[in-house]
Amino acid sequence: MTRYLILFGIISLSLIFFSCSKKNNPAEEKYIQQVEQYRHEKDDFMRNNPVSPFNQDSTIKFEPLNYYPVDPAFVFKSKLFEYPQKDTITIYGTKGEARKAVRYGYVQFEYNNKPYEVNVYKGTSSQGEEYYSIWFTDKTTGGETYGVGRYIDFELNPDSNYVYTVDFNLAYNPYCAYSARYSCAIPTKEDHLDIEVTAGEKKFH
Repeated sequence: MTRYLILFGIISLSLIFFSCSKKNNPAEEKYIQQVEQYRHEKDDFMRNNPVSPFNQDSTIKFEPLNYYPVDPAFVFKSKLFEYPQKDTITIYGTKGEARKAVRYGYVQFEYNNKPYEVNVYKGTSSQGEEYYSIWFTDKTTGGETYGVGRYIDFELNPDSNYVYTVDFNLAYNPYCAYSARYSCAIPTKEDHLDIEVTAGEKKFH
């Protein structure tokens, strides 16, 4: 998945050029094309890579993933507001197992003139690697989008004043959305956004 993080960085940089510009300008169109290319490459990964859930589980058939149209209105800028006390909390996987995660901080954004915030979690993979992620549910969850929730990868920057791009067009389903062999973290009630996030990946069939 490293190449997706690299592409995420390219997409984020392109946003700088149109974040305050009019709709449908060339930079915005380029951004939309980049996200669509990212989605095409992810389909290729899911179809052909031996570690994808579709190649790990012979009982499921690959079909192209479903997405909302790319919408720059769901791209936001925010600093990371770290919690002074970074609590280790218990969350649960879809198979009922308890997991530990660190509630590291949160990002803020405004949508339709209302403020929102969503947590950033620090976790550890089964290979012992640390990672940061946003897990959320919203008003589309269980309807147009996966019933457990969706994720956004978050790459921590050491600069405390760094301004992050939070792009819901890159929101994706965890592997348990495709195969029951996988277990994934369930977002908490605290991570619910009281809006319809009509961006990113939809439910898989």
